[in-house]
Amino acid sequence: MDTPGEDLCSVTGMVAGGSQIVVFSTGLGTPTGHPIAPVIKLTGNDATYHKMIDNIDFNAGTIITQGDTVAIKGQELFDMVVSVCNGKLTKAEILGHREFGLYRIGYTF
Repeated sequence: MDTPGEDLCSVTGMVAGGSQIVVFSTGLGTPTGHPIAPVIKLTGNDATYHKMIDNIDFNAGTIITQGDTVAIKGQELFDMVVSVCNGKLTKAEILGHREFGLYRIGYTF
């Protein structure tokens, strides 16, 4: 979905467009959640995952560091999405992250 590039506004844009769950990719570990939809944070950076393990749900960096295949990680991510749809809390939910941002392209008044 074409949303603003800023993290909070991007997630809000996806939820406003109908997303009921968000898979949010982060390189440096943006600690973001949302008040309406669960946010699964994933990174392809193994160092970021280990530095922010309390904040990031999914580490795709093992494709590079441990030789996992894209198919294996894709199945793991799919399984995680299904688990969250069935009530498993994301790390953002556990930590109480409920950020919300609106991107404006014009004046309010």
